[in-house]
Amino acid sequence: MKLWYQSLTRPDAWPAYQAALRRVLARATDPGTTIEVHGIEQRGGVGDQYRRLEFIETIEVLENVERAEAEGFDAVLLGNIADPGLRTAREMARIPVLGLCETSLFTACQMGVTVGLVVSNDKHYSRILENVALYGLNTRVVAVERMAVDRLVDLDAAFSPGAVQDRILGQFHAAAEACVARGAEVVIPAVGVAMVLLAEQGIHETVKDTPVLCGPMALVQAGQAAVRLSRAMGGRYASRRGAYGQPPPGQIEELRRYYGPVYPAVTPDP
Repeated sequence: MKLWYQSLTRPDAWPAYQAALRRVLARATDPGTTIEVHGIEQRGGVGDQYRRLEFIETIEVLENVERAEAEGFDAVLLGNIADPGLRTAREMARIPVLGLCETSLFTACQMGVTVGLVVSNDKHYSRILENVALYGLNTRVVAVERMAVDRLVDLDAAFSPGAVQDRILGQFHAAAEACVARGAEVVIPAVGVAMVLLAEQGIHETVKDTPVLCGPMALVQAGQAAVRLSRAMGGRYASRRGAYGQPPPGQIEELRRYYGPVYPAVTPDP
């Protein structure tokens, strides 16, 4: 099984995170599964908390989804807490496409009745809550607390011992404890880099025996399960009725004249 893990970070701007991410993913990977980690190479990769910048990066993400399928990968894992391009990717691809936010939330709902989120800053706050509403989980998320990490690339320094690491971990612990005080039974660090940082530090629990979910690990496990399920169902996964429906065979040639070689799985009518 081959999984494509798509980050929204530029590798040369996040060297410590990139190395740690690979170690964390390896711990969740079953024998016989390989994971390739890809970041943002064309434009951006350092400020996806801003909608405009996320939009720019999502173009490359969707190109990579198409590339992953063409190169024989079995699933694509979108390793960013905003789930950029998730629904579009599912409409495009025949292989399973899973998102970090959606997978983390649904996994947490299996671990506890109520969920708390620790976001990186005020800008991330509303973006993550939009996903919570989109996935129909407003009643399950009972607390959202903020850290104060306005410049996300500063998180890379937290992978080395020192003042930055102490500050980030201290902010997370305070926010996680506040989530538990408000009734959360599971806490999700709602920024992918922080998830990896905590896993590297062996932090999988906060006060009152409350689990701290490592989203990338959950994403890998869910991705492997999705591939096995797809195989068991004869290669089907995403529904083609409604939200993830593709253009009909009778229209695909017209669309390709204007958009290029889109939806390669759709065969034109004879």
